[in-house]
Amino acid sequence: MAPRGWFAFLNPQSGAEMPLAVRLFFAALTGAGLSLSFTGFYLQIYSWVSIGLLLILVIGPKARVAFFCGFLNAVAFVLTSVPWIATVLSVHGGLSPAGGWAVLLLIAAAWGILTGGFAWCVNRIGQRDRVLACIAAPFLWVTFEFIRAHLPEISFPWNLLGYPAATNLALAQLTTITGIYGLSFLVAAFNALIAWADVAPKLVTLKKVGLVGGVTAAILLVMLLGGRLVPTPVANHSARVVQPNFPEVESYGQDWFGTHQDELKDLEDLSLSSSAKNPDLIIWPEAPAPFSWQDQHFAKLASNIAIRSGKPFLAGTIEWKTEKLPSGLLTQVPYNSAVLTDPQGQKVFTYDKIHLVPFGEYEPFPLIHRVVASVSSEVGGFRKGTNRVNGTLPNGFKFGVYICYEAIYPGEIREFANHGANVLINISNDGWFGKSAAADQHLRMARVRAVENRRWLLRVTNNGITAAVDPYGRTYTAIPRDVRGAADLPYDFRTDKTLYTRLGDWFAWLCVLVSFILVGRIFLKKPSNDATM
Repeated sequence: MAPRGWFAFLNPQSGAEMPLAVRLFFAALTGAGLSLSFTGFYLQIYSWVSIGLLLILVIGPKARVAFFCGFLNAVAFVLTSVPWIATVLSVHGGLSPAGGWAVLLLIAAAWGILTGGFAWCVNRIGQRDRVLACIAAPFLWVTFEFIRAHLPEISFPWNLLGYPAATNLALAQLTTITGIYGLSFLVAAFNALIAWADVAPKLVTLKKVGLVGGVTAAILLVMLLGGRLVPTPVANHSARVVQPNFPEVESYGQDWFGTHQDELKDLEDLSLSSSAKNPDLIIWPEAPAPFSWQDQHFAKLASNIAIRSGKPFLAGTIEWKTEKLPSGLLTQVPYNSAVLTDPQGQKVFTYDKIHLVPFGEYEPFPLIHRVVASVSSEVGGFRKGTNRVNGTLPNGFKFGVYICYEAIYPGEIREFANHGANVLINISNDGWFGKSAAADQHLRMARVRAVENRRWLLRVTNNGITAAVDPYGRTYTAIPRDVRGAADLPYDFRTDKTLYTRLGDWFAWLCVLVSFILVGRIFLKKPSNDATM
């Protein structure tokens, strides 16, 4: 009889089948384990092994069992890696704690269906050829991540598998070619190698150990020594970034500017204070404040800051525009925007956020109107922007600015660089996240956009984490979280374009194509009952 696999207790031979409840328990456990790479101490080791253990669980049993293993894996991952969603909905959204967790469970179920689909596909391919199932696994994993990033209305590519690996400076450079999906593929492939070593028992154990050990050593060598080869760019410019630290509120008073005049004076002083670094740009973030160029109080404040400093001033605002309703009536509608004021005090550029937060900034489905109104009475109802345009600074260089949640969409952000942006700016209000891991997760994902496109990134937030990221992924922070303050962060302009900037998600689409071919084979030939490799 062929020797047993390394993790035989996870995938016993016929006649010693693991109880269904135990198999599902281990599947959920691997999902919870994966979350440890995205929370707490952010130990990326779990991302390199958790999916491998899941693969061992799903190669062998019935297809429907494999699906539910994948489903529970994702549910456990969501509940342990992004529980802050439930907190945000209950603390700031007007829902009860039970209601917040109910919405989180719906999100977990959606992710569960996708990961369940991944597990089902691996299982069905494994019924014909277990080695082929392991080869297919990284292609399938990237495909289902790509689907999650492109779901109509409710896409949410948060905490992709490649992000923990991207914290390593050397590995992060792969994203200039493939985007973050290339790192997801690399990590998924290593996980598949672990599974292969278990499900291919006819190979001599020493050969398995040698192959897995050799690949592990190669990856560790790159991680430990590769960073020394990554250049350190010189920053010839600095930007004055202001972190207002405004509290989250459900509504604004009629005399908001009057009641907050002392705080606004503080922010103005922080923006205009002298500095040896002589910053050439001032940035305020998206903030829970009624800033709008249509409001004379803010327009005067913005113009004053730009004129007195002699520098362009970029700020997050709510822009109101006149639009015609289907009935023919004219009405004012809001956009979540970024506005640039030039040194002469004139508004010269506006970017309207395109990718709005579902259930938070707009209603993805009309039938959930009452839920959305409760969850997001302050910001619900924003209109989507239509043009992903770059702004131009007085020195002629271009910048691409995007707002909050848009930072997690790599295929959209690369369009700014591909259309000529020489520096990237991300303004965000992460105050909704409270003390949770969300702000850290958000920065870790936003950081990769800088590397993918070889651009300096200035990330300015309401209450943290405000930082600059160089084109190779080094992060520079200067303002503590949850305090009002300002800092001069380094940046510079780049004109080169990476392969990812030019071609976008070509690698992800390649994975989709390979997955389509491999899954298509399932239906062309009946699985072999004696396939064991």
